[in-house]
Amino acid sequence: MFATVLLVIHITAGSIALLSAMVPLVTKKGGNIHKKAGRVYALAMAVVVITAFPLAIISPDIFLLIIAIFSGYLVFAGWRFAASHGAKPDRVDYAAVGVMAATGVGMWIYGAYIGFSGDSMGIVLGVFGIVAIGLSIADAQFHRQWTPGAAGRIQRHLTNMLAGTIATITAVLVTNWESDPAWIAWVLPTFVITPLIVWWNVKLAKTQSRS
Repeated sequence: MFATVLLVIHITAGSIALLSAMVPLVTKKGGNIHKKAGRVYALAMAVVVITAFPLAIISPDIFLLIIAIFSGYLVFAGWRFAASHGAKPDRVDYAAVGVMAATGVGMWIYGAYIGFSGDSMGIVLGVFGIVAIGLSIADAQFHRQWTPGAAGRIQRHLTNMLAGTIATITAVLVTNWESDPAWIAWVLPTFVITPLIVWWNVKLAKTQSRS
């Protein structure tokens, strides 16, 4: 009964997160609607992550546990970049980066283990591990090189939030589509949306360089 209630809450929060994530993409960046939708998304994802931990233990499901940590960092870091308004990174920011990097390494280790055992899901953990390590390095570099009025804060906010959206879409996709092989459904949103993140970052960088 407890697991069922958790699952209902988890799915409901995930659905709200997915719907609210679409709003900031089509509204004015930094506008009132954008901010409110972002808060709803962050809160819904917090519920998703919190409920994912006990569900992963009850199942047990190592993939759900890893993705919960992965998604949790993305949304937390994305929210911090927006909410800080350019303030100096705090210890919690560095701690979060450390957890993300360790999770990425854990993905590689476990992915290699199950991959050599013949499980194609090792590919998923390999891809997600690359993303986790890449984002943690980029965020750590931003924190270390921080100066008052440092450029790039919005890019880091955008990158992490969109990556969190990828995780949300991935969860919905793998729940409703049994691809063959299974790893395709897991990595498809990453390969489709990542070019959008890159394009958006380039666009923002050009806009900031002209201002």
